[in-house]
Amino acid sequence: MAEPAGSGLWERRAGAGPGPRPRAPCPPVTAAATPQLWGSPPLLDSFVCHRGRSDEEEEEEERVAPAEISLLNKLLRTSLVESSHRVEILQRDPSSPLFSAKTFEELPLKKELLQGIYMMGFNRPSKIQETALPIMLAYPPQNLIAQSQSGTGKTAAFVLAMLSRVNATEKYPQCLCLAPTYELALQIGHVIESIGRFCADIRVTYAIRGHRVPQGTVLQEQIIIGTPGTVLDWCFKRRLINMKKIQLFVLDEADIMMDTQGLSCQSIRVQRALPESCQMLLFSATFKETVRAFAIRIISNPIVIKLREEELTLSNIRQFFFVCQGQEQKYRALCNIYGGITIGQAIIFCQTRRSADWLALQMSQDGHQVGILTAELTVTQRANVIQHFRQGREKVLIATNVCARGIDVQQVTIVVNFSLPINERKKPDFETYLHRIGRTGRFGKDGIAFSMVESQDVQLVRMIEEHFQTRIKQLDPDDMDEIEKLQS
Repeated sequence: MAEPAGSGLWERRAGAGPGPRPRAPCPPVTAAATPQLWGSPPLLDSFVCHRGRSDEEEEEEERVAPAEISLLNKLLRTSLVESSHRVEILQRDPSSPLFSAKTFEELPLKKELLQGIYMMGFNRPSKIQETALPIMLAYPPQNLIAQSQSGTGKTAAFVLAMLSRVNATEKYPQCLCLAPTYELALQIGHVIESIGRFCADIRVTYAIRGHRVPQGTVLQEQIIIGTPGTVLDWCFKRRLINMKKIQLFVLDEADIMMDTQGLSCQSIRVQRALPESCQMLLFSATFKETVRAFAIRIISNPIVIKLREEELTLSNIRQFFFVCQGQEQKYRALCNIYGGITIGQAIIFCQTRRSADWLALQMSQDGHQVGILTAELTVTQRANVIQHFRQGREKVLIATNVCARGIDVQQVTIVVNFSLPINERKKPDFETYLHRIGRTGRFGKDGIAFSMVESQDVQLVRMIEEHFQTRIKQLDPDDMDEIEKLQS
């Protein structure tokens, strides 16, 4: 798979301003200096380009690449997510003590790093950081495999490890981090620059396609972040990186690497060139058997940390369905819901972008404050829509499956399936249904979920009932008295 193109020669320095500077000879950049621009990375909102779509494409269910979902979560979660997930530790070496760090001061971190972490607004370690950081920072170094969702602080954790391992007086690559896409590599770089803003002599460069480094260049940056294909090129074809001097190797988003053709093989080739003494850290949002086998294959004698994912439950969500013929009758049923019960905020899921656009227009014309979230938006635009909804600027969020997961808004009292989620075999997509209606009934509160189906699709509701061993009660879309009773 081709990696996204970059945009010229540029490098960054932890501790300097946000802009890039040329590799051509120039005075050293200080923290107070403004870096001179040679070529800058594309803005985040150019990550996903708008494109024209045929009518047939618009009718297809929208699908989003896992890397885009991960990037969206990183943009949304600007602070650590408070998690009640239980951390499970599988320890290979019983003689190696494990402990949890309840404060950053308990860890062997330089004062410059403590300053950086506090400047980012992180007051204490997250659940995954409490356990993972003592392992990452241990001497002698320990290998680690960690399962952790986006937003739990895992990027900040391995960034602290990299910045701690670097010897700032040595001007050669010492830490190498692989990410599946150009955009995710940049996001890691932003975290390094933020946490390392007070580390004046530590530099970062990016091994990404489009960053053309002349043959024979001697890299002086201590941290390399890149995508597998370009890192391979830098290592073996251009010989820009002496792999024998790499002390810490990070492989991020391993599950996405596995799902992207070629990236897992390239990652293995990079890893095999590293010395036995190199500390290796691998992170994955999921821990399926294929990911586990891949991780064990390239990380020897690891400590394994699993952050048990939140168990979604339907126990506190009342589920109902309406039988409606066509969009117009579905919309009348939706209006009756709004006329019959008090709604804080609502999320309405559509199967296609066309139906989402149509519904947003209808509701806006009727005076509703509506946000719309589809795959046609850029990643940054999606993040902005969700943030506006969280802040209460819009009371209704109409979405396709791009945000079936990851939106935690306390004011969401109802979720509506304007169309039930179905898979390629025209059967219910049970996982998507669960994550859709799971947007209500969060934070220990009760929620209500409505699904609108046409008569020929009632069998889909029965299949969902059977799968989840739950009851979904049918309501008459025109019976206002019945709808009003739901309020009690």
